[in-house]
Amino acid sequence: MPSTRKKTTKAGAVFYEIRVSRGRDKSYLTKRWYVPEGWSQKAIDRELAAVAADFERQCDAGEIVSREETRQKVAQEAAEAAKILTLRQYGERVFMPAKTITMSENGRAAYQANLDKKIYPALGDIKMPDITPAQITALLLSIQSQGKAHSTVIKTYTVLHSLFKMAYLGDMIPRNPMDKVERPTPRKDEVKPTEPEAYTAVEVSKILAALDGEPLKWRALVHLLIDTGIRRGECCALQWKNIDFKTGAVTIAGNLCYTKQKGVYLDTPKNGRTRTVYAGDDTTVLLRQLRENQADKAISAYVFTQENSPEPMHPQSPTLYLQKLSKKSGVPGLHPHKLRHTFASIAITNGADVASVSEALGHSDKAVTLRMYTHASEESIIKATQIVRESIKKAGQG
Repeated sequence: MPSTRKKTTKAGAVFYEIRVSRGRDKSYLTKRWYVPEGWSQKAIDRELAAVAADFERQCDAGEIVSREETRQKVAQEAAEAAKILTLRQYGERVFMPAKTITMSENGRAAYQANLDKKIYPALGDIKMPDITPAQITALLLSIQSQGKAHSTVIKTYTVLHSLFKMAYLGDMIPRNPMDKVERPTPRKDEVKPTEPEAYTAVEVSKILAALDGEPLKWRALVHLLIDTGIRRGECCALQWKNIDFKTGAVTIAGNLCYTKQKGVYLDTPKNGRTRTVYAGDDTTVLLRQLRENQADKAISAYVFTQENSPEPMHPQSPTLYLQKLSKKSGVPGLHPHKLRHTFASIAITNGADVASVSEALGHSDKAVTLRMYTHASEESIIKATQIVRESIKKAGQG
């Protein structure tokens, strides 16, 4: 039964507050009924009873709720609506903002490009809970059918795997469709690259010989890449304060990167920590000459600069230069990363321990060094068979 109480506003208007109790767990509901002017008390009591009874009926039917309940209902509806996001909306509002925090700028840009060019056009407008394994598989097969490299398909698979895993763990979707999507395998007709991933010592000698007569800056840079196995971005980010000319120690403390969105920017080394590599005497001599030469033109904190400018060299410039040097040297496919492969391959083939090579390369895991940089060559295969034969021969003599 609702209760009523007669009250007066500050302006003097008379009204009745009608209150309906809903038990201990819920707040009571109230309503104001203003008394019409000139009414008798009998008419007021009769009408008030009718208004109170109708108000109680509305409250019991759930037609009237408190402000707090309304706020909670709106919030709940918004939360439920937020769960029914399309893939594009989830990618823009949740997935990529999270990746921006945890990934490097290059990694973030690669993920964003994959979403924009491959994933959004195919799946972007479908609600996340409605996307099926068949639709994802169809997208991956479509990319393969376009003749794209296997690595391109794998990158799309990786982005999708990461996105749906985040959505599932965040209770955005009831199940992860990627659990039923097989990792793509290479096409049978896909041609594997014939170019070597690492060069032999003989080929390296050809590269160094081709540097004769080249500008000092490029001679020093290529020698440093071959001598230490550092990344091209680390080379471009190198500053004079990072070089100890007495010992040949070179501290790798930065990585110069480029993306279309951000332009050229200085980042930390790939694994997030500094390390020290050692340049040989020939490389150190070239670096010292470069410093003297640079001082006559444009003082800069950076070792490798733009032409007649103190600004650091663009991180893509070494790649463009090596393409030209490739023709001159007769060594195909010259690329900074292949020189990095070469450093590790020659070092390990000639007895260097994997731990030391891994540290020089800046890998956080030795398995990465073994998996990515130990490429069998004719020389190393012959050396391996000789070791086996010699071991068996010694055992027989004993």
